[in-house]
This record gives sequence, structure tokens and C-alpha cells, in this order.
Amino acid sequence: MEIGKWLKLQWDRVAAWVCIGVGALALIVGWVGVSGAAYMANAMPYLISGGIGGMFLLGLGGMLWLSADLRDEWYKLDSLERSVNRQHEELLVAEDAR
Repeated sequence: MEIGKWLKLQWDRVAAWVCIGVGALALIVGWVGVSGAAYMANAMPYLISGGIGGMFLLGLGGMLWLSADLRDEWYKLDSLERSVNRQHEELLVAEDAR
């Protein structure tokens, strides 16, 4: 499967990984900034941008990943339902033919 088609089909999973990666990077950058600050007032921008922003992106990535997994489960359930309905119809036709 070509990469463009896969990215289009799995957009939420790709977005989840991007959010998780950027969120982890924001946390690391925030931690490095806070560790170098001598005063709490100098550390606040790092805490706000790196800490809160990073946690938000990690949470968003987790929700997107969960959404992708739920979509896969719904697709599998729909496939099973179609299979059961098809077999049910075949049994009804075979029963009527007797």
C-alpha cells in the first residue's frame, strides 16, 4: 500500500503519534528550561508552555489513538455482523428450498 493512501486511511493514528511526540518534546524542553532557572518567576513560562502544553498534547494524542482503536473495533464488528446476516440469509434460502 502506498504511503499516501495509508496516511489518509490512518490519519487519526498518525495525528496521535505526532501529538505524543510533540508533547514529549515540549515536556523535555520545559524541564530543561525549568532546571536552568534560578528563580521561580523565570521558570513560569517553561512550566506553562512546556508542562501544560506538553500534557495537553499527550492527552490529545491518547484520545486520538483511542479513537483510532475504537474505529478499528467498530469496523470488525460491522464485518462480523455482515457475515452473520449473510449466513442467516443463506440458511433461510436453504430452508425454503426444502
